[in-house]
Amino acid sequence: MLEQRYRWKNKHLRTHVSVLDGNTSPTILLKNALYLNQIFRQWMRANIWIYEDRIVYVGENLPLKMENCEIIDCTNEIVVPGYIEPHAHPYQLYNPHTLAAYASQFGTTTLINDNMSLIMNLKRKEAFSLLKDLRSIPSTMFWWCRFDPQTEILNEEDVFSHSNIKSWLEHDAVLQGGELTGWPKLLDGDDMMLHWIQEAKRLKKHIEGHFPGASEKTLAKMMLLGADSDHEAMTGEEVYNRLMQGYMVSLRYSSIRPDLPDLLDDLKRLGIQAYDRLMFNTDGSTSTFYEQGMNDQMIRIAIDKGVPVIDAYNMATVNIARYYNIDHLHGNIATGRVANINFLTSIENPTPHSVLAKGKWVKREGQMVDAYHSINWDEYGLKPMELEWKLSIDDLQFSMPFGIKMENSVITKPYSIAIDASGDELSTDHDECFFTLLDRNGKWRINTLLKGFATNLSALASSFSNTGDIILIGKNKRDMLAAFERMKELGGGIVMVEDEQVVCEVPLRLNGLMSNLPIKELINEEKKLLVELRDRGYSFADPVYSLQFFSATHLPYIRITPQGMYDVMNKTVLFPSIMR
Repeated sequence: MLEQRYRWKNKHLRTHVSVLDGNTSPTILLKNALYLNQIFRQWMRANIWIYEDRIVYVGENLPLKMENCEIIDCTNEIVVPGYIEPHAHPYQLYNPHTLAAYASQFGTTTLINDNMSLIMNLKRKEAFSLLKDLRSIPSTMFWWCRFDPQTEILNEEDVFSHSNIKSWLEHDAVLQGGELTGWPKLLDGDDMMLHWIQEAKRLKKHIEGHFPGASEKTLAKMMLLGADSDHEAMTGEEVYNRLMQGYMVSLRYSSIRPDLPDLLDDLKRLGIQAYDRLMFNTDGSTSTFYEQGMNDQMIRIAIDKGVPVIDAYNMATVNIARYYNIDHLHGNIATGRVANINFLTSIENPTPHSVLAKGKWVKREGQMVDAYHSINWDEYGLKPMELEWKLSIDDLQFSMPFGIKMENSVITKPYSIAIDASGDELSTDHDECFFTLLDRNGKWRINTLLKGFATNLSALASSFSNTGDIILIGKNKRDMLAAFERMKELGGGIVMVEDEQVVCEVPLRLNGLMSNLPIKELINEEKKLLVELRDRGYSFADPVYSLQFFSATHLPYIRITPQGMYDVMNKTVLFPSIMR
């Protein structure tokens, strides 16, 4: 649990009041700013006083004392609250720290993060220590509490134990339970999950759903069981159905579901003009998708689609803050709020040229300010992978009667294997590859064929996966072994090998799951990986999500999991994993 129960101690609050009394100088004064006032739903002029990380006054008056105060003439500035990302998955090769630093450059100063990778891979003490230390960076980090692993793991009852979930829910940085990828279990009578939902409600925390394609009846049932919001609407009619059942609806614009433009067109077609129960999210997009922006891009799309400008900004700020009951601190520019402020060149351009996060400059006149201190990841158990076991050609035996066929980046179906997979190499005349999932501790494996991933990929090894286990894909077993060995040398990562030579590699030195590079550098590595895969026949949108979701049982139809080949629709292990 966090050592500091309240954001500001009594002595801090007294100091804030003394600024108004003229006994203490503010640290920053924004003079004559045109800012978005969401109470009046107007653009208004005011002087904004900031003391360290807090707005202490908004109005016509000027401070009586201005010693050592940075005074900024905002006569020609447009000022809006820092944006909020309500649905971040901060592990898509990047890590929570690098995502926060990068997002701040586009005005997103608050992130509400998935805890999946932390609860799955770290001890509770290490995870909570990381949450505590991330409070010292300029960005504000909140979290979710997952109730299920989104796959079939071997020790679910230990990782998602009642005591573990209860500790996460009680953590004051956790704002919600979910997302509920395991909701079918809830409908089938999982009372432990229902109890956790009840606990979240008792703690005044929300529950986020994950209900793609859900019927009106299912949405109503999930609302009765405790769901409050959902981000899976893919049509305007699905948005409408969720609003009708009382949901807060999160409109998505992500690397695998860039739905927002079509959703806004649908809302206009359906005559939906009330936006207070809508918010934006980018759903953990890969780094290359973020190259042109984050939540600022969604505001821009909304304005271009004819959404009233103030509503467009509200869907990235105060709507989210009100929903999560944090609007006394975030999402608006008013007395007492955290000093997260974006400076714009025009109302129609939501990408800021300067950004304050917790009263610190993180971007100034278009230039990044080095405000994010480095993190010693070793302290939290996030070290390079150390694999003390070896892989041999004997581990790469393929005799499964059926394999996995990719329908798109993330949807996979079973198919009957008709080719001879007994040799050490497959032909490049077809799009079938050897496919192996290996326990990161070397205890088990499962081998099958993967159709649709590539036509002439010799070998790819990846420690990045939904479960943290190791994926091998390729046509040539010798190169697959070489890719695995290189991945071991890196301490984790994604490695492509051809003719026993490394073609491309993305080191992931944080437990084999995340890079410690700044996102701008990671984007270059990710782009190269995508180019090399496309050259070898990968035809879908997002290979990073493909690697992550091969084990994800919240998606249809067949998955490769630590328990074995898994039929999602029938909830059955078709072929168990094999002990090594």
